[in-house]
Amino acid sequence: MKIPPTADAIKAAIAERARAEGFDSVGFAAPSPSTREKDLLGFYLHDGRHGDMEWMQETAARRGDPLVLWPDVRTIVALGLNYGPQTDPLEVLRQTERAAISVYAQGRDYHDLIKKKLKALGGWIHREFGAELKVFVDTAPVMEKPLAQRAGIGWQGKHTNLVSREFGSWLFLGEIYLSLELPPDQAEIDHCGTCQACLDICPTAAFPAPYQLDARRCISYLTIEHKGPIPVEFRAAMGNRIYGCDDCLAVCPWNKFAQAGREALLQAPADRQAPVLAELARLDDPSFRAIFRGSPVKRIGRERFLRNVAIALGNSADPAAPLAIEALLGDPSPLVRGAAVWALKQRNADEFARRRPVALAQEIDPSVIAEWS
Repeated sequence: MKIPPTADAIKAAIAERARAEGFDSVGFAAPSPSTREKDLLGFYLHDGRHGDMEWMQETAARRGDPLVLWPDVRTIVALGLNYGPQTDPLEVLRQTERAAISVYAQGRDYHDLIKKKLKALGGWIHREFGAELKVFVDTAPVMEKPLAQRAGIGWQGKHTNLVSREFGSWLFLGEIYLSLELPPDQAEIDHCGTCQACLDICPTAAFPAPYQLDARRCISYLTIEHKGPIPVEFRAAMGNRIYGCDDCLAVCPWNKFAQAGREALLQAPADRQAPVLAELARLDDPSFRAIFRGSPVKRIGRERFLRNVAIALGNSADPAAPLAIEALLGDPSPLVRGAAVWALKQRNADEFARRRPVALAQEIDPSVIAEWS
């Protein structure tokens, strides 16, 4: 008669298999909800810091309690995949003729990659141990960063992102909810100390206090989730960031222990490595979709993408920027045209004043001009 494996042996086997599937960190947590985490989520939503992300409010109950999301869960396996960059993400910010795209979005969409790995690992767990399970990436209502901290693979830094002693700020997260009860790992403790480099570097002062984020002021939120015109007060601060922002991640001192990611599919192809803004401004919808096929960037669509590009051109010192902005004034999208109005004013106030009464009034709805300028 075969002796069933102990809980510790099952954990060790799962961890070994997880690393064989390409995960760099693995830990185990109990599904019991944390009152503190639920309270913090409630405060965040009540204060409106989620901005336009209404789905956070709609899924708050499931997000705050794993047992509401799936009553059969007994153990949560938290998994991390290193995506550390090859170079300093802050370097491109000095190249104002080029676009800064967040490190996580330069390669293939990590949701697809991680979900495939999670399903492979989950299938193996089910075959080996008979456990029922569900797999999640961050598109599901899961408080993945607090869970990862409880599972011991990192802690939530003052910038609210996960920090690892081994991989710094560069971990993608995924979770497997198991019907199998296993002993939890030791939770990770906070190692931020007195450092507040991540708070100090934020271009838009998006952190009201350490460990608190107001998404409405965050460049990642504004360039990705926000659907309308970027508020005036944040446009200059965006610089050349057209999709996301890595400043608070890149400046973390724990990155001195980080290493470049080893997953080839997450590496950026040549046309996504700091592309030239003026060239991006010429993209029609088919060419936008072709360049960003399989990338997270594709999900915001050409309209929001060129809104961001227009703002970056307005902040750029590139001599080619004014012509690129002029071309965007005739774009089919009012959102893009409005961004181009602001960019023209940024680059050349005299030309803006000359053109506004006649040409712009014909090309753009007056309400859009007022909103953007």
